Amino acid sequence: MRQLILACAVLLAFATGSAARATPERPVLEARAVLPADTFAPGPISGQFISGGFRAGPFPSQPVQGISAVLPAEPGSYWVMCDNGYGAKENSSDFLLRMYHVTPSWETAGGGLGTVDVGTFIQLRDPDGRIPWPIVNATGARNLTGADFDLESVRRAKDATLWFGDEFGPFLLHTSADGRLLEAPIPLPGVKSPQNPTLGGATPNLPRSRGFEGMAISKDGQTLYPMLEGALTTDVDQRRRLIFEFDLRTESYTGRTWQVRFAAAANSLGDLTELDEHRLLMIERDPFAGPAAAFKHVFVLDLRDVGADGFLTERDALDLLNIGDPNLISLPARPGDFGLGDPFKFPFETIESVLPLDAERVLVINDNNYPFSAGRNASRPDDDEFIIVRTGPLK
Repeated sequence: MRQLILACAVLLAFATGSAARATPERPVLEARAVLPADTFAPGPISGQFISGGFRAGPFPSQPVQGISAVLPAEPGSYWVMCDNGYGAKENSSDFLLRMYHVTPSWETAGGGLGTVDVGTFIQLRDPDGRIPWPIVNATGARNLTGADFDLESVRRAKDATLWFGDEFGPFLLHTSADGRLLEAPIPLPGVKSPQNPTLGGATPNLPRSRGFEGMAISKDGQTLYPMLEGALTTDVDQRRRLIFEFDLRTESYTGRTWQVRFAAAANSLGDLTELDEHRLLMIERDPFAGPAAAFKHVFVLDLRDVGADGFLTERDALDLLNIGDPNLISLPARPGDFGLGDPFKFPFETIESVLPLDAERVLVINDNNYPFSAGRNASRPDDDEFIIVRTGPLK
């Protein structure tokens, strides 16, 4: 009997050790690549209406910044979507709404710096006049700008068309694969922000810049799950965030919703993306950056798992302020850099893109709010940083 107990103890120790090797004690940084803040793409002059920040406008062309969503492209490359530009409707009329094709060259061993190559882009436009209200570029190709919409999320449907989530309405926008608007923007029934062009004299019930920050799509490609960044002004629970269900076959909201309770009322949604048939990945973040940042987490949500309080159960999958970097992939650091080395921190105010790469790894990208945010270094505008993190099994 004693020998049996000893044998069982040995087997248990072996199994425990194997599990520890398969699942790190904490998430580990596997790769990092950096797109410099001062990266520009062809296009007209931009930044004519901004003030403050680390760079003075205007800029000679279009900055590649404000990354707020990511989609897979061919292996090794991605499509990233920029938001409305400079953070407000009033200062972004010369910022063109685009998606860029990017290819990271990853740093995986330490001692260097991974880079990101920017290739072609998809320009969003409305040449057929689908939008029933005035837009900035009212003639010609009618290229859409950050004064027309504040795009924060995008998903690709089975037919290769694109669906974008906007904050000004909030609206859903449906375009062809090359960015041509296919129909009028689709509003969220009963919800309007102060910047909604159809507001009229009505009272908005959603704060500005709190619309569709994240949006998942079901694995069968039939359903969108857009999620509001903030709480409705009429909600007595300001920690509540709502996920809606949109049927792509009928192009209509089903009326079904889910609710998530955030850790604090001031926290915002960063992104929402599909993990599998029933589960989603969600970024919740506080409004702080640099050493003040205290809450930047990726959670797993299961749409089947609703608690007794009516809210979705959350499983914490990744603390972005406590990532192991035993190989010192994130070094060397510049003078004044914060959060590099082991532990590695992703201390940005806005972290708005997460993409599962497999059952244990995710890609995360920050929105650098060029030329305003400085979470990595108080004396420099933030770059767009791409990181791959091994989280352990995303269950």
